[in-house]
Amino acid sequence: MSRVRVGLAGLFLAAVAVTALVAPRAEAQDKQSFGLKLEKDKAFYQKTQTIVAQIIKVQGQDLTQKQESTFFFKWTPEKQDGDKWVLKQKVEGLYMSIDISGNPIIYDSAKKEPAGSASNPGLMDFFKNLEGTEFTVTLNTKTWTVEKVEGKDELAKKLGAGSAQMDSLLKKILTEDSLKQMADPTAGLLPTEPKATNDKWERKSVLNLGPVGTYDVKYDFTYKGKEAAPLNHLDRIEIAPTITYKAPTDNEGLLFKIKSGSMETRPLDPDQAPSVVQFNSALGRIHKATVSLKMEGNLQVGIGGQDTKVELSQRQTTTIEQLNDPFPAGPGSPTPAKK
Repeated sequence: MSRVRVGLAGLFLAAVAVTALVAPRAEAQDKQSFGLKLEKDKAFYQKTQTIVAQIIKVQGQDLTQKQESTFFFKWTPEKQDGDKWVLKQKVEGLYMSIDISGNPIIYDSAKKEPAGSASNPGLMDFFKNLEGTEFTVTLNTKTWTVEKVEGKDELAKKLGAGSAQMDSLLKKILTEDSLKQMADPTAGLLPTEPKATNDKWERKSVLNLGPVGTYDVKYDFTYKGKEAAPLNHLDRIEIAPTITYKAPTDNEGLLFKIKSGSMETRPLDPDQAPSVVQFNSALGRIHKATVSLKMEGNLQVGIGGQDTKVELSQRQTTTIEQLNDPFPAGPGSPTPAKK
C-alpha cells in the first residue's frame, strides 16, 4: 500500500487508524477456506481410483504387474456435536483389475459374473465381501482429521472368514491409524486454515501396514488461487508428494517375507499427471484430486527359505472425484461431477 503524505497530523493519524482496522479484514477476505459443507442426512458421493504399474526385476527377468482399484463411496453425515461430525461411509460399488504378465483377473461389482471368477473363487469372494462395507467415522472439522473409525472388526470378520492366516494378516494391516487415513473424506489434502494465493504448508503421516511395510508420507502444498476460465469457480492446490518405504520389522502373515530394503520417490515420467487438488468452495467438496507418484527401490525377499533380490519400479496415480449421483450402472462409466 502506497504511503499518503498529508499536511495535517490529525488526518494522518486518522488514516493510520483506519488502515489498521481495515487491513486485517481485507487480508482475511483474500484468504480461501477449504472446509467441507456437511448437512445432516444429506449424502454425497465420491469415486476413488488407484492405478499402479510395476516392473519387478528378479534374477535378470522383468515381470510386469498392473493393478486398478476403483471404489464408489457414499458419505452420509449423521450427527454433529460441536466441531465433530459423525458420518457413515459405505462402499456402494467397486472395480478391481489385476494383470500379472498378461494374465488379468477382473472383478466388477456391476456384473454378476466377473471375468476370472471361475478360476479365482477365493479372490472373487474377497472382493465381493468388500461390497456394502460400512464404517462410522468421527471427523473433527476444526482440524479436518479423523478421530475415530468403527467397523474394523466387522470388516476383518467378513474378509477373513474361514482363513486363520487371512484373519491374522488383516488384524495387522487394518490398524487404527491405517483405517483413519483410508476413511478420510478429505484424503488429508485440505488445509485446516484459510489460505492466500501462493501460501505453502505441509502435512506428514506414517502408514504402517504391518508385514507389508511402512510408508513415511510428506505432502508439500501450494495454494495457487482460482483456476483459469471456464473452471474459475474451482480453487487449485498443487502438491509435491514425497513417500519413503521401509521394510517391515514383523514379517508374519505373508507367504513371502520382505526382509530388508527401501523405496523412494523419483521425478514423474513425462506422461504422468501432476498432483493437484481442485476444490469447489460453493459446494464445500473436493471436485477432483490427483496424486501421482513414481517410486524405485530394492528389496530382499524371502520365499520358501531362499532370499532373492528384487528391483522394483512403480508408477501410481490416485484420483478422487466428486459424483453427483449414487453408484452408477457400471464402474467404467461413472457420472462425472458438474463443472
